[in-house]
Amino acid sequence: MAYTLYFRRKILSVRKKEGLTIAEVAARFDVGVASVARWINNIYRKPQGLRRRKIDLDALRQDVLDYPDAYQFERAKRLGVTQNAIFLALRKLRVSYKKNTAAPWGERRRTAFLPGKNQGA
Repeated sequence: MAYTLYFRRKILSVRKKEGLTIAEVAARFDVGVASVARWINNIYRKPQGLRRRKIDLDALRQDVLDYPDAYQFERAKRLGVTQNAIFLALRKLRVSYKKNTAAPWGERRRTAFLPGKNQGA
């Protein structure tokens, strides 16, 4: 959990008023030495924003419909992202793969199932 801006300012003001070292003020307020050193350079926290996604989910959905048996690394190459990004986006779309049980054991193929798209099929 992050320390408040008020608390960080208080620590730095006590350090300045009493002439304490970084290690002394860290021990006094029970915070890390690296934290105090970082606050001296920049007292503000890093912005915590929403993660931006590179994958267009509609394009991925269409890719799944066009190439239902494609591997994730193949989709990643077509869409210009990493395989892990494809994995996470497929989970977000709730895409599952079902084995074709009618095929012989050695020739099983996987087909994609998109919720909402394959309901009538």
